Amino acid sequence: MQSLFKNEAFQIFVIAIMTAFAGEFKINPWSGDIFRLGLGASTLLLSLLLMQHLPFVKTGAVTGIVVVLFRMTEDAIGFPSSFSVASSFQSHLAGGVFYLVFTSGMRFIQRRLAAFQPLILGAVVSAIDLLANETELVTRRILEGMSPFLNNGLALLGAIAVLRSYFIIGLFSSISIRQMRLIQAEQQKRIEQMLNIGSGLYGESFYLRKSMDTIERITASSFELYSKLKQASMTEYSRQALGIAQQIHEVKKDSQRILAGLTKLYDREIAQEMKLEEIFRYVIKANQTYSEMLKKELTIEGDLKVDFSTSHYIVLLTVLNNLVANAVEAMNRYGLIRIRAFDRGDRTVFEVVDSGKGIPERDRQIIFEPGFTTKFDQDGVAATGIGLSHVRDIVGALGGEIRVSTPENGKGARFIVALPTITLRKGA
Repeated sequence: MQSLFKNEAFQIFVIAIMTAFAGEFKINPWSGDIFRLGLGASTLLLSLLLMQHLPFVKTGAVTGIVVVLFRMTEDAIGFPSSFSVASSFQSHLAGGVFYLVFTSGMRFIQRRLAAFQPLILGAVVSAIDLLANETELVTRRILEGMSPFLNNGLALLGAIAVLRSYFIIGLFSSISIRQMRLIQAEQQKRIEQMLNIGSGLYGESFYLRKSMDTIERITASSFELYSKLKQASMTEYSRQALGIAQQIHEVKKDSQRILAGLTKLYDREIAQEMKLEEIFRYVIKANQTYSEMLKKELTIEGDLKVDFSTSHYIVLLTVLNNLVANAVEAMNRYGLIRIRAFDRGDRTVFEVVDSGKGIPERDRQIIFEPGFTTKFDQDGVAATGIGLSHVRDIVGALGGEIRVSTPENGKGARFIVALPTITLRKGA
């Protein structure tokens, strides 16, 4: 079924049928049935604008044929006693000519439709519409044995062409804007997902890099032990120490390969730079969703006193996401989290302030140490506790510092991250 809808011939046939039906909603500006103005032209124009990949002239020819046959069928059903194929065909042929002339005119601008401003496009389409209407009227008068040079009501036809064209182009523009917004929303969602993945991968690779440094030191110590044991003629132990050093070295090589893969994943260029306002927006949205997932009704606000572009957006996302997520987890069902950014001398300061239960004074000296945690699951098992030590090391790698204090109102916790502004702005 899906392949049928993508079939060009089927699409053209559907447009022709829709146009034929819409054309029956009509008005007759002159006495008699010599000329009709219906919704068929509007339907065809909107279809052409929405399906610009179709061959316009072919679509117009098929539409013209279907319209003529449709109206002849109406005559046969409505007036069976007086119906004549030749007479009915002659009566409706001019209507088919309109669609062929209209689509032929549209064919000349088909490749430039996207380049036209709506006002200019409306004027061009109005001219094509007027030309097609005049052609239909002249054709009909010739077939009826009348003079083609009679007063054709050019002003009325022009007014109708302008109204019809601008109405449809306005409708098309509204549809296009809606589609663009949906596409933009989907792209925004994907970017957010990629940024979340990127910040997570950055954090993991940061600790993997630290582990590799540790492995390097252990390898050097193992080889030194091997040398000493060999000098002491402790052959068996020296061989064992050498084997350990070699195995550790293999672990390091494997870690290097994993690190290279992780770096390649999070270092893909989503954007070369990002403004602090955008970073705050992503952090707030992600953690608002996280709080809802935990069935908490928290308000997360951003307050930027300074804003600039930075190429270190992945690092900032990692730090701020970790701090805000910790605040979300530590708070009760209701509360407020505020993220701030402001200048202080040569530093850009980020604050994450929550209205939770706060951090006891005795814990503030050890809160950034690996293994510290206040979080336990329902079985009493402690969390890994590497989050804040993770943040401290990342901040330190950028030449910054992090500390914790109590907010001015005495309730909750305030984490303060100060980073060198020149480092954040570098390359911006």
